Amino acid sequence: MKIVRYEEKGGIKLGVVKGNGVIELTRRFLSLSDNMIELIAQWPWLKPNVEKIIAEKVPDAALTTLRLLAPVARPGKVMAIGLNYADHIKESGQPTPQYQTWFTKAVTSVNGPFDPIQIPVASAMVDYEAELVVVIGKHCRHVAKGHAVDVIFGYCAGNDVSVRDWQLRTSQWALGKSFDTHAPIGPWIVTADELGDPHTVGIRCFVNGEKRQNSNTGNLVFNVYDQIEHLSEAMTLEPGDLIFTGTPGGVGGAMKPPVWLKEGDRVRVEIDRVGTIEATMTAEKAE
Repeated sequence: MKIVRYEEKGGIKLGVVKGNGVIELTRRFLSLSDNMIELIAQWPWLKPNVEKIIAEKVPDAALTTLRLLAPVARPGKVMAIGLNYADHIKESGQPTPQYQTWFTKAVTSVNGPFDPIQIPVASAMVDYEAELVVVIGKHCRHVAKGHAVDVIFGYCAGNDVSVRDWQLRTSQWALGKSFDTHAPIGPWIVTADELGDPHTVGIRCFVNGEKRQNSNTGNLVFNVYDQIEHLSEAMTLEPGDLIFTGTPGGVGGAMKPPVWLKEGDRVRVEIDRVGTIEATMTAEKAE
């Protein structure tokens, strides 16, 4: 299934994709609002009812008439792993990490799948990073790698937008990764049972139609299940938490000379069997 959060006629709703349309779920389940985390937490009993609705109902609206929003608006946590594709490690000039390299992105960086991405007043060194994003489905701690699949609700396409000078001026990357609008996700959540093995999908990024990144999630150094096992040793993972799983080689900062995103650029992330997000770069308006 593909679960969406969207705006229609001034209201924010949850729905499920059927063909080229969306079946609204919010009005069919009184316990739901527009909060995807509520749906994820209730999914064990909601799922069979949603499957029945998909089989019996026609879409309430066409996808093309709706504004798709970030599926999870305010996750409890946004965790992201760095240096996790061999070609990206090579272009960064750094050794393959012995341990997983984690940083956080502020929840205020979450952005819609087709909403503009800001080039901030503070820097023009803005870069793209196409990533598969995991959406956690259960409260969990100390998850063994072999059971990690059981705590995943689904997957999104994401762009770990990075402000490189802010990222690299210190050993801590969080600020350079947390500017407003710099975590676009979507266009929906593909449920884990629909995607199956998350390590078999192509991932690409285009800037103004030029292919910059082209890889496969099978090339992850630490795969999705490794990541969940490792993170859950340190912290409780909760429904709606997001995990950015790493980016392949081809980022603008590694080009010679570096090529930064500029106002008007179109950045498109495609992940096979998951979906596509695309945004226009816009200059932040200083208040």
